[in-house]
Amino acid sequence: MLTFEHAFERLLAAAQPVAETRSLPLTAAAGRVLAAAQYSTVASPPLDNSAMDGYAVRLADVAAAGVCLPVSQRIAAGQVGSVLQPGTTARIFTGAPVPPGVDAVVMQERCVANGDAVVVNHVPRPGENIRRAGEDIAIGAEILQAGIRLRPQDIALAASAGLPELPVRRRLRVGVFFTGDELVQPGEPLPPGGIYNSNRYAIRALLEGLGCEVRDLGAVADNLAATREALRKAAADNDLIVTSGGVSVGEEDHVKPAVEAEGRLDLWKIAIKPGKPLAFGEINRNDGGKAWFIGLPGNPVSAMVTFLVLVRPFILRLQGVADVAPRRFPLRAEFDWPRPDSRAEFLRGRMTDDGGVELFSNQGAGVVSSLCWGDGLVLLRPEQAVQRGDTVSFAPFSELLS
Repeated sequence: MLTFEHAFERLLAAAQPVAETRSLPLTAAAGRVLAAAQYSTVASPPLDNSAMDGYAVRLADVAAAGVCLPVSQRIAAGQVGSVLQPGTTARIFTGAPVPPGVDAVVMQERCVANGDAVVVNHVPRPGENIRRAGEDIAIGAEILQAGIRLRPQDIALAASAGLPELPVRRRLRVGVFFTGDELVQPGEPLPPGGIYNSNRYAIRALLEGLGCEVRDLGAVADNLAATREALRKAAADNDLIVTSGGVSVGEEDHVKPAVEAEGRLDLWKIAIKPGKPLAFGEINRNDGGKAWFIGLPGNPVSAMVTFLVLVRPFILRLQGVADVAPRRFPLRAEFDWPRPDSRAEFLRGRMTDDGGVELFSNQGAGVVSSLCWGDGLVLLRPEQAVQRGDTVSFAPFSELLS
């Protein structure tokens, strides 16, 4: 069996980001992958400005607290004042440019207005409450690196630098379908031997959460001809095809021979629990191109865990994301795990208020409720036993679902 690390590396080595890019206005760019590094054409702030509502002063005029200075001008944000004359002060507001001659701004809470003058009850330090031009962004500075998924704060930074639009990679197109005559859609009567198709909805939601353009081909009849037709249809206009189940070697498992007939298949046995089987390959297109293929395990928990720890980074790399490894955090185990597996284990856990992590009581591969109860996965190395109080590696779902 492949180790988890080896499978991770092989998937990333195979992934080639989509080449097409387009420019989008800032209002439409959040969540997309930046295609090229961005540089500022302006300084931010463009001028020295006040960080407070208060009074702009010369240090020489405020040698001691309690000095009374006449107010010679009033400067609001968006206005430009004149040179501050010695022996005077300027009423100034947050964000307003600091006029020449000013050494500091004294916040209004430390001043007392007295008609056309003000009593300054504080001796300021040089530069106090002044934001210097370019202290946030310098002209020509790289502000955003290529290969990031644009967050709201990234959009704000681009706007601060005066960029009206950003180049992003095209959304990844992913076709999904599911085989199995036992699968029933929620809302339909459940016949004897039937199960509701939870994987369809989980995988769709996971893909959409990663910013993919999902094409759902629905349920496919459990036979070889129908499965091959579904693969050809999905490959025609998608970058990636994702299915779950049907890649074993049973008489009713048609995905494996269908993929082999329409392209190439590597069936990996990966040393992880839950999970283990992962089908990876490609489907040929009529135009000579290829679509990637990933077949997930059919068990709902196995399918989701395998998606989160292996398929998610592969998809992010196809989208052009540079850093695809989720962050993990060392937490104190609030559990014992005396019988480790020979495979790497991903246990459903939940953080405690005091910096520990506890486990769901039933770690069975079919217990979907464990994913809802937990807020992340505890990663145990092969043969890693745990005693309460040991430090374990924890990946929050917040790191794995975006």
